[in-house]
Amino acid sequence: MKRLYISLLLAGLLFSGCSDDFLDVDQTDKIPVDIEYLNTDSKATELVTSIYNQFLSWDMSSFGWNAVTSIISDDADKGSDPGDTGTDKDVIDALTYNASTPSFESVWKANYAGINRCNQALTYLPQLDKVTPALKNRLIGEAKFMRAFMYFTLVKGYGGVPIVDRLANTPLSEEDKVMQLTRKTAAEVYTFIEKDLAEAAELLPEKGTYSGNDKQRVSKGSAYALLAKVSLYQKKWQEVIDNCDKVTGYSLVSDYSLQFKKEGEFGSESIFEINGVGSPTSDLKLGIGNYTVSQAPRGAGGWGWGFNTPSQGLADAYEAGDVRRAATIIFRGSVLYDGRVVASTVTNPMYNYKAYSSDFYNVEFTDTNLRYLRYAEVLLMKAEALNELGQTGAATPLLNQVRHRANLGDTPAVSQADARTAIWKERRVELAFEHDRWFDLVRTGQAPAAMAADGKTFIVGKHELFPIPTFFIRESVGYSSQNPGGY
Repeated sequence: MKRLYISLLLAGLLFSGCSDDFLDVDQTDKIPVDIEYLNTDSKATELVTSIYNQFLSWDMSSFGWNAVTSIISDDADKGSDPGDTGTDKDVIDALTYNASTPSFESVWKANYAGINRCNQALTYLPQLDKVTPALKNRLIGEAKFMRAFMYFTLVKGYGGVPIVDRLANTPLSEEDKVMQLTRKTAAEVYTFIEKDLAEAAELLPEKGTYSGNDKQRVSKGSAYALLAKVSLYQKKWQEVIDNCDKVTGYSLVSDYSLQFKKEGEFGSESIFEINGVGSPTSDLKLGIGNYTVSQAPRGAGGWGWGFNTPSQGLADAYEAGDVRRAATIIFRGSVLYDGRVVASTVTNPMYNYKAYSSDFYNVEFTDTNLRYLRYAEVLLMKAEALNELGQTGAATPLLNQVRHRANLGDTPAVSQADARTAIWKERRVELAFEHDRWFDLVRTGQAPAAMAADGKTFIVGKHELFPIPTFFIRESVGYSSQNPGGY
């Protein structure tokens, strides 16, 4: 595109802070950067911390993101009042969206803004000769992981996308400008992601070496877990297994619900988790913007907007005795773990429990964390890969580990086909509202039947990919490649 967003806040940002202060800057404009200012351990660290802070933004991780990953799926409905569309949540829920639907634009822009922060770090870090070498290498690894994660988000949603791997304010030749706009194939994007993750894995430390606030940073296990997931989406089954085997030092927590509460943050199961720090005022942007309140109970006796509500299909997907149902869904008329009563008069029958914040439940910035990668998913990814390679007997014990933690017995699945169905179902109930369901439905071919069961029409050849946002097509010279769902 002609213009890219470049963050001006290269320093002074903490894990508990974020900024949406971006300047629209021509790619050929130059912004002077004081390398000496950045040339200390603390400032270099802040440079990379600003990447994590991107995940706290409204556009990156909140309203629009919930729409295109959750409301769009059979796990959730729009919620709220029937007349409140949430700008575009109604058309996304109904699968009647197009290229002008705002949530697809906000997710696109937010991830490219984050990628630009990664590119800033990867440009300047090698130039910092006064930064402790081990720290500098680790920070480069963190930036590469984050860039890979953002491109994975884009390729899952939009398919092939442009690969921007340099600063937006770097002088470019006319040929290079065209190359920046050139849409790469999905395979090319995956190759770029794999390279970033392989290099990140070499540079990052094990999770156990972190302490204090650094426990929030990604580790070697984070890189291998994401690499396994990238392989899963490409059906590279043996590579899934190999990378899962490299995710060491993690274990399932005994209490499933605990990891979604304040006291369960960054536990033994956490592989990549975005930290939110609650704030009683809107002046301090310390958590994910409106993530909690937008999904909280609405109406008489409620305290939120009531969007992204669990579907009846999701509620019915849990087996009898599965503890994950009560840990995932807030029911009308129930009492929450902290004693707060959900009135029987709230608008919707169910709400997302994983988004709940006990201390800051009804304010803009809460202490709810966003869990992106957990060890339970590593077990399920390995189980899926083993089963696809015909090793069902080796796959089912991994599936059973996850089931046992949920207070369920061994899976009755014996055949490869039955085990495949069981693993897919286990992903649904284990990872509900963790932004995987829609992509799982698409990658496994379940989407047409699942959407039909939820009263929606999934059109094969149209709905597999998000539409490329209209603004990008319009403002980009020579870029006219649209996905089928964009028309």
